[in-house]
Amino acid sequence: MKRPLAAILLTALLLLCSGCSLSDSVPSPSSLSANTASSTQAANTAKTTSAEEIDIEFSSRDLDVGYDENAATKIILDGSEVSLSGAGAFYADGVVTIFAEGTYLVSGVLTDGQLVVDAADTDKIQIVLKDASITCEDHAALFVKQADKVFVTLAEGSENALKSGAVYTLGEEDSNVDGVVFSRADLTFNGSGKLTIDAAYKHAVVSKDDLVITGGTYEITAAKGGLYGKDCVKIADGTFLLDTGTDGIQASNAEEKGRGYVYIAGGGFTITAGTDAIQAETVLRIDGGDFDLITGGGSQNASTDSQGNANGAWGQWGPGGMRPAAIQSSDSTDSSDSAKGLKAGSSMVIFGGIFDIDSSDDALHCNGTMHLYDGTYLIQTGDDGVHADDALTIDGGSITIEKSYEGLEGLSVTLSGGDIQVTASDDGINAAGGSDTAMPGRPGQNTFKSAADSDMFIRITGGTLTVNASGDGLDSNGNFYMEGGMVYVSGSLNDGNAALDYDGSAQITGGAIIAAGMSGMAQGFSASSTQCSILYGFSSTFPAGTAVTLTDSQGNTLATYSPPKSYQSIVISCPQMAQGETYTLSAGSQSQSITLSSIVTTQGTSGMGGGGMGGGMGGQQPGGARW
Repeated sequence: MKRPLAAILLTALLLLCSGCSLSDSVPSPSSLSANTASSTQAANTAKTTSAEEIDIEFSSRDLDVGYDENAATKIILDGSEVSLSGAGAFYADGVVTIFAEGTYLVSGVLTDGQLVVDAADTDKIQIVLKDASITCEDHAALFVKQADKVFVTLAEGSENALKSGAVYTLGEEDSNVDGVVFSRADLTFNGSGKLTIDAAYKHAVVSKDDLVITGGTYEITAAKGGLYGKDCVKIADGTFLLDTGTDGIQASNAEEKGRGYVYIAGGGFTITAGTDAIQAETVLRIDGGDFDLITGGGSQNASTDSQGNANGAWGQWGPGGMRPAAIQSSDSTDSSDSAKGLKAGSSMVIFGGIFDIDSSDDALHCNGTMHLYDGTYLIQTGDDGVHADDALTIDGGSITIEKSYEGLEGLSVTLSGGDIQVTASDDGINAAGGSDTAMPGRPGQNTFKSAADSDMFIRITGGTLTVNASGDGLDSNGNFYMEGGMVYVSGSLNDGNAALDYDGSAQITGGAIIAAGMSGMAQGFSASSTQCSILYGFSSTFPAGTAVTLTDSQGNTLATYSPPKSYQSIVISCPQMAQGETYTLSAGSQSQSITLSSIVTTQGTSGMGGGGMGGGMGGQQPGGARW
């Protein structure tokens, strides 16, 4: 429990505000930026739903965990026998059937039987599990055939269990039943008790409508999926321990506008998944919570090996480079199978949370736009750290990508705040159109939205960015704009890559930057910049950890940085630099006096692309940088 106080406060707020939308405590969807709201249909997205179109409210009934034990119909389980006290249910041949609206209190153990809800489609049913255990060897332990809505309340202090066998016996009318809990109506779980689900057949919980959870502890082991809601999965709070062969949490309806989404307001999530940890076919919105996610065997099952070569076994997720048995035995092969941490079809919006992700595939992935407002992220991934087919926007938070192929990637990438540290075996940040062609045909290659060059850009307006990349540090297939913030780049050791790489222009109007790399493809800023910059190529290569320092004519240190890898060229800019002034750039035993005769000053060894660069604040930075 990393944030118990936050969880308690959220629960209290929910109970006090019966019927009140959780959106009252976070920015409303209408306040989202145009980048988030204008989700663009990507090549592999069925239909597009925007963040504004999803329902993030929890009804007062979803949150109500109360019940009148004296008035409830009591269902007492005793091995292979069942006794009933009250109206609305009957028992026959191992099956308890609830057929009328009301509250039903279930306790005891049923060794091989079933609880079925078959009521009018206008009836609301509350099932209270109070130390109840049901095993059904050949069918769903809890089967909701028909009702308006079913509420499963986990009684305070209770421990409950639902279990299925590995083979179901199904007829024509129930041929699609594939969960230990299977509901054809809206389904809500609430309360403060514990529910353990063992799904040896396929899935743990399946709702063909909405699946809503507002509290409780859930320990789930499933051959395939964990929590599935066709129209949506909405979670207000709870503790979730999921070990699944395929997806941990999934919503799948992309055919209807406003459906197929996952909304999480809070809770604690520990998910080990064979494929995606949390997947929304349309929108994934997270307002808070603690997330510990491992997918596809983790980052050790990477798209490339330790030498950067394509891993031929990648995509066959699971320990040892093999697909999980749940996928191997599937009667259909789905080319969309993936092992991402967080995945959305049209839009991903995260307002906060704590995320520890170790994924074989992308850690965060959206086929449309992604907007990260806040949150703490610790990422290790076998592919990309954060990827959006369309616009990627980061406003704040703390993002540490310890291992990735490419760190941050989108059609456009906009950084306006936060503390971001990226380690990448290829590009640190990549703004791209068409296909990701850094390694043509490589496993995990993404397809971007087709767009004009003007739609492809990197824009930095604030925050602190530290990049350690084995490819290009900052790579834009269009333009690069630096308007604020602090940027530190340690680029590739290969002359075929650059610390700063762009196809259009690079303009600096504010902020501070030191980008270190090799000289072969080095680029600086464009003459259209308004802040002075220097691109300098040294006559020798300096070893990792060698400080590079810029001082003014009075000997004051304006900037210093110790790159974690060897370097030969430097792009440097900070607001204190002025045209016509003379500065000294020093590294190791070399020292060069440079007069800024223009906005962009380029000096040193040949082979560089030309330019200059910018920046400057105060304080110590990773890698020994100081402004």
